[in-house]
Amino acid sequence: MTTMLGVSLTGRRVVLVGGGAVTARRLGRFLADGALVRIVAPELAPQTHALMAAHSAESDADGDIEWVPRRFVPDDIDDAWLVHSATGDPSVDREVAELCERRRVFCINASDGARTSARMTAQTSSGDVVIGVSSEVGVDPRRAAGVRRAIDTMLVSGRLPLRRHRTTRAGRVDLIGGGPGPIDLMTVRARRLLAEADVVIADRLGPTDAVIAELDPDVLVIDVGKRPHHHPVPQHEINALLIAHAAAGKRVVRLKGGDPFMYGRGGEEVIACRQAGIAVEVTPGVSSAISVPQAAGIPVTHRGTASALHVVNGQGEVSATTLRSLADPEVTTTMLMGVAALSKVVRAALDHGISPDLPVAIVESGHTPRQRTTRSTLGEIVADAALAGVQNPAVIVFGDVAGADLLMPEHARSRESIS
Repeated sequence: MTTMLGVSLTGRRVVLVGGGAVTARRLGRFLADGALVRIVAPELAPQTHALMAAHSAESDADGDIEWVPRRFVPDDIDDAWLVHSATGDPSVDREVAELCERRRVFCINASDGARTSARMTAQTSSGDVVIGVSSEVGVDPRRAAGVRRAIDTMLVSGRLPLRRHRTTRAGRVDLIGGGPGPIDLMTVRARRLLAEADVVIADRLGPTDAVIAELDPDVLVIDVGKRPHHHPVPQHEINALLIAHAAAGKRVVRLKGGDPFMYGRGGEEVIACRQAGIAVEVTPGVSSAISVPQAAGIPVTHRGTASALHVVNGQGEVSATTLRSLADPEVTTTMLMGVAALSKVVRAALDHGISPDLPVAIVESGHTPRQRTTRSTLGEIVADAALAGVQNPAVIVFGDVAGADLLMPEHARSRESIS
């Protein structure tokens, strides 16, 4: 029976007997653990020498790695906590292991893993959780490595319970882009961070309902979702919530639809956290400016049709830059949060001399079962949108790609409302 132990090697002597390829594979891990490494070998393999040189060049610590260029002698393990023998000669490795047994020093015998007092684990980690996998009967390192890869996949995707139940570190904030809605369009990193969260401060758009259903019941979920003309939690209060919970040692996730830096006020939240001394990072998401038109078969750029993209916030004023992009046949303009402003934008475009025949498409609730697309022209879109009862959330696409039947999947075509 093998007992698994988490052993700290920081500041402790590890002796590597042999300087070949096996030593090279293990060297980086011991150095990363903070061990004081001594390599005993007449020669070093090129990869071992390169690793040693690279570490010496990058490390600020003196004496944390040394090479003794000769054969092993018993005195080499006098100050050792752990010995790793990989000389390529089973008889030498066995002698080293037997000496370690007499000296009561744990030894990893790379030649015969079944007859050794210690074994390397196939290791993976997520934050401060470290998982080691080791085989016992017959010692099968490839099998252990395969299990480790499977566990690693589950860790990074957030499918294992990763939340801390003891607060041992300072809190932090992660701004996460949830994408356009489906949970499987979120990034792997975003799913993992959600699995680690103590507090989730969520908008109403994106995959909010689906991901919250996966959280532990004791995770605090705060709904700060904004709706048209209804902002129950002002931005300065959202900033204060992020800071207060992180300052209390919590892992805080700010869950947004789309991407945090695409009209998500993510920049303001990052600034507020940094000014308060709170650690903060941003995990990007799939922006609805591109992904929602895509769901309706509309590529925002297409060779020979459109070579540039202009993204507009419909809640702002109609700028000269936006009018220029609408007038340029090479540019696709996508407007977010623009249903209420549609008539204003159309009026300004027509007054600017833009052709009333410019194709326009409105994609509602993209990537959801409620998805619907209304296709029209600049001159007719206001009336057609009113007739169709277009509602937010929606992305409005102006440009030739909106009128083309490019890449339109059958499931999207079946939900078309084409004037």
